[in-house]
Amino acid sequence: MGLLSRALAEGRCEKLMLAGYHGDEPQLERVLARPVELRGQAHLSLVWRYQTRDITKNLPLDEALALLPGLLGPAAFRNAHLHTPGEEVQLAFSKKGKGSVRIGKTAHGDEAEGAGTGGTVAPAAHNREKQRYLALSRPFLQELGVTDAQGRLVPAMSRKWKQINKFVEVLAGALAASPLAEAREVHVVDFGSGKGYLTFAVHDWLRHTRGVDARVTGVELRQDLVALCGGVIDRLGLQGMAYEQGDVRDYHPAALNVMIALHACDIATDHAIHLGIRAGAEIILCSPCCHKQVRPQLLSPHPLRPILQHGIHLGQEAEMLTDGLRALLLDAAGYDTQVFEFISLEHTNKNKMILAVKRAHPRDNAEVLAQIRDIKAFYGIREQALESLLIADGRLAA
Repeated sequence: MGLLSRALAEGRCEKLMLAGYHGDEPQLERVLARPVELRGQAHLSLVWRYQTRDITKNLPLDEALALLPGLLGPAAFRNAHLHTPGEEVQLAFSKKGKGSVRIGKTAHGDEAEGAGTGGTVAPAAHNREKQRYLALSRPFLQELGVTDAQGRLVPAMSRKWKQINKFVEVLAGALAASPLAEAREVHVVDFGSGKGYLTFAVHDWLRHTRGVDARVTGVELRQDLVALCGGVIDRLGLQGMAYEQGDVRDYHPAALNVMIALHACDIATDHAIHLGIRAGAEIILCSPCCHKQVRPQLLSPHPLRPILQHGIHLGQEAEMLTDGLRALLLDAAGYDTQVFEFISLEHTNKNKMILAVKRAHPRDNAEVLAQIRDIKAFYGIREQALESLLIADGRLAA
């Protein structure tokens, strides 16, 4: 902890990430820490990132520095990454508990050294805000805990604030390129909408900024979150917004222009995409996770076998193939499709986005269908959920 303490004292600490967890909490993935200033005092904002939730604690520096050593070791987090201007310090523990430290230059190291700032980093609360698509004064942000009673960003929610604005930016670009560009009424359904950060943001941006008659529905399995978000809707008197309990597999929207499904697990993403296609959605936005269906089917064809013998590579290959096939199937169904990084891993570990915008005019899909067949044959893929769904309702030939 000596390097971290010194970096904090000198104002050079950008962030700390603990990874490679081997403890007894199966859903814990990493811990992120960054310096913030609260009520004039230096703190560390620590985020325990689980597969389905985040837990944030803002601790004074002495408490945080006392806590962190207990999170490291062969039976806890085996890797720690400390980022400062120009350097990344990596601490790694072996299974037997032997630690090793490596210090490397980062890509912006020279810039930091020549910037005339002495390589210091301003606390998060003082960082200059980039251009945002939403104003911090919007009432829903306070209701959801993104801002405080004075409309100021809660430091622990800075990551979520960036994610919200990036998502609205992606949606804005998609709308401009879609048949909805001049639409005065837009129906949006957000599946697995959780606490509703993005759902409320989409509703607010469409209605308040674009002046569109937006009808936005959040669909969520967990009744406690449905009740929470329903309460926010009632308290703010929001028109054109609803929250419902439901599952993408059997949900039938009355109207649908924009289908959103973020972090739908495994083939739930395929069901969401299929619903969007079936409903004729002009825009489909997905952030997939848990790519389980294709992985056990994969062959390791020559000459890739030596590479795919490693489990991490096989998992990455399964993710790439699953989302690549989804993009090709959307292409075959009449959409222009992109797969890209939604927001950096610093902000979310589910960072891939599939964006599909419906074409104004259909085109022959024989070539893309042939590409799908070739890919499946090469890797030995027998079944992919979205393809099966599209075949079952007659949108693709078997």
